[in-house]
Amino acid sequence: MATPAEFPVRAASRSCPVCSKPTEAAFKPFCSKRCADVDLNRWLTDRYAVPDEEGRDRLSDDDTDGDSGSLRGR
Repeated sequence: MATPAEFPVRAASRSCPVCSKPTEAAFKPFCSKRCADVDLNRWLTDRYAVPDEEGRDRLSDDDTDGDSGSLRGR
């Protein structure tokens, strides 16, 4: 079995996903509170979205009467 000494820990040399500056440990993975807040705002205003192909297919297959507010059969 490998010991931790065989796998040295590398310092993460990643950059901030918002401005590309080096990250700060206190705001990881961002460089500052400002960039963390910018990223949060992008999620809250739907600029970022996680694709949900399964959910779209399910709604389009199950909901044929055009009323997307209710699910048939429940």
